Amino acid sequence: MQSLYKTSHLLDTEHLSHKELNLIFDLARKFKNNDTLGTHRGTNVGFLFHEASTRTKGSFLIACKNLGINVLDLSPQNSSFVKGESLVDTAENLIALGVNLFVIRHNQSGIMNYLSEKIDVPIINGGDGMHAHPTQALLDAFTLIEHFGSIENKKVSIIGDIKHSRVARSNIHTLKTLGAEITVIGPKTFIPIGIEKMGVNISYSLDTILESDIIMALRIQKERQLSGLIPSFSDYASCYGIKEKHLTEIKSEAVIMHPGPVNRGIEISGKVADSKNSLILEQTTNGIFIRMAVISLLLEGNL
Repeated sequence: MQSLYKTSHLLDTEHLSHKELNLIFDLARKFKNNDTLGTHRGTNVGFLFHEASTRTKGSFLIACKNLGINVLDLSPQNSSFVKGESLVDTAENLIALGVNLFVIRHNQSGIMNYLSEKIDVPIINGGDGMHAHPTQALLDAFTLIEHFGSIENKKVSIIGDIKHSRVARSNIHTLKTLGAEITVIGPKTFIPIGIEKMGVNISYSLDTILESDIIMALRIQKERQLSGLIPSFSDYASCYGIKEKHLTEIKSEAVIMHPGPVNRGIEISGKVADSKNSLILEQTTNGIFIRMAVISLLLEGNL
């Protein structure tokens, strides 16, 4: 993917520069502080969500409403997809109806890149298979910058199913660009071969989090095929679940994050999720402003 200054899509965060990230964060901050209202009245955004979503879809809906945008929300079961229409044909017909931008979630990795070569309006990747989830990574980084001021040289632990996680991949790209030091943690079956080529460290012990500034637990994706990768969810929770006892062992200023939805008692306990170290709800709130910023910048041709 080319720099966003030369394209009209947000498909991943891999090639976003520090300057481009700050452009997004600065506008998100203005929206959050109500310094600029921003309006795109008369603009139409098409939602094509082929996977379930609460936080991502909900915050995109609120972002569009805040910007005065009309939303055409089509789930697969309520569109011509069930009649055999391709994603490209669906998109082209929606463009003919006046859609100016798409927000798409799909279970097929890389499909956004394919679609971006076929249509002439911006696409925001709302999550594609195991590939990327750029706005999640952007809101995570924005939340951390709000909290710490800078995350340069901060130690980040990403724990869980790295192999199947689009969130992990997008966060690794984004946080490394911002100067963080990243370690991925999990059982060997959850660590993809060659992940170190992304410039991360690998650990198989949860004790690594004790030296971390930022602890990011990933959701165990029950809907993906995990057969044979872990003995059971309870075994995973025993070895890699962040528990109440860890709150007294980690750095007092360390923060805990989770992209949601949280499987309480598996990735993290309820006490951890609700602790003073947790930024989980701040992540959710900031998703609105990051998505407002991305939509606005793409529609204005500034990304």
